Amino acid sequence: MAKRKSDWFDWIKAILIAFALAFIIRMFFFAPIIVDGPSMLPTLHDRDQMIVNKFNYRISEPERFDIVVFHASVQKDFIKRVIGLPGEHVQVKDNVLYIDGEEVEEPFLKDQKNKIKSYQTLTNDFKLEDLPGGYETIPEDHVLVLGDNRENSTDSRMFGVVSMDQVVGKTSLIYWPFDRKKILGANE
Repeated sequence: MAKRKSDWFDWIKAILIAFALAFIIRMFFFAPIIVDGPSMLPTLHDRDQMIVNKFNYRISEPERFDIVVFHASVQKDFIKRVIGLPGEHVQVKDNVLYIDGEEVEEPFLKDQKNKIKSYQTLTNDFKLEDLPGGYETIPEDHVLVLGDNRENSTDSRMFGVVSMDQVVGKTSLIYWPFDRKKILGANE
C-alpha cells in the first residue's frame, strides 16, 4: 500500500514540475500567437500560427525588418515589421523607403511593388515628423513598425513609434497551417 502511495506521489510531482516548466517557458521564453487580419500579407496570412521568441530582445537589439509582436492595447497584440531603429529618420516617398536620407530596399515588398501600376501607391508618402509624436529621429528604446500590406495596416503611421517595453518578442516561425510551415528570413 505504501509503494502505491509513493508511485502516485511521484506521478503528481512529475506532472506539477512539467506544468511549472511549461509555465516558465511560456511566460519568459516562447509563446504561440495567431495572426489576426491581413496587415502582414503576403508574408503572413490571417490565422497563421507562430511562435514568439520573448527572450531574444533581452540579450540583443531589434534589427531592421524583424517581425515583432507588441502590445497595441491591454487586450490586443499586433504583428508588424521593424522598419526604423532608434536614432534614425524614416521617410517613404514615391514607394521608396529612406533611412537617414539613404534609399533602403525592402525585399519582402518586391512582388507587391512589381504588381502596382506607375500611378498607384503601395505606401503613402510620410516622414517621421508627420507621425504621432512628431519626432525628428526615433527615440532611444523605440522602433517604427509597418505592416507588409501597406494599404491595409494599422501601424506606426497611425499610432507612432513603439516603445521596446511594449514589444513581446520576435517571431519568424510559422508552424500552422502545416502547408505554410517555415522559418522566415529577412527577405520574407
